Amino acid sequence: MLAKEGFPTIIVVFVFSVLVGYAVSFGPFWLMILTWPLLLALCFLILYFFRDPDRFPPVDPDLILSPADGKVVLIQETDENEYLKGRATQISIFLSPLNVHVNRNPVSGTLEYLKYYPGQYLMAWEDHASELNERAHFGVLHTSGVKILFKQITGFLARRIVYHIKEGDQIKAGERFGIMKFGSRMDILLPEGIEIVVKKGDTTVAGETVIGKFNSKETQ
Repeated sequence: MLAKEGFPTIIVVFVFSVLVGYAVSFGPFWLMILTWPLLLALCFLILYFFRDPDRFPPVDPDLILSPADGKVVLIQETDENEYLKGRATQISIFLSPLNVHVNRNPVSGTLEYLKYYPGQYLMAWEDHASELNERAHFGVLHTSGVKILFKQITGFLARRIVYHIKEGDQIKAGERFGIMKFGSRMDILLPEGIEIVVKKGDTTVAGETVIGKFNSKETQ
């Protein structure tokens, strides 16, 4: 399955490849032999990048799922004054160009807050990327009444973030909500009282990997 958000890019790349391949067919034979494999490799990479495999989220409402495929590059305590209004644990997941870039909801609940910020294009693993890069912030009121915040953040190559949810929507854990293109970062900020079950260096799978757990008393 391919992400629908990638169709325009896929079409442009395929048309470009056909035009270039046609043009070099009138040139030296060695140029055609050199160019066509490169064009085919380019087409394959684009299709690979926009893959959108099915995922099978666990149904336990106490679980907080990873919103992105990638590698955990940062876990730290911080003050979150935008939506949570208090101390929080920030988990940052870096997506390389080879990761699946379709994003999924980490929890079920009401999307209470959404804000888009234009910005720079620093390397996504840099600490200041979450403050300076182009990004979108999503604040969710979990069904237990606990708030969490997660962020799509562009990287050096990722120049566009796409999301299909809006304030007031009821979202479901594990469902697709958007995509980030060509290398990027996802931050998720969890309030105090959440059990963190991942560590720096772990690999995550969107919609399946558990990154945290609500206190069972909070979800009753």
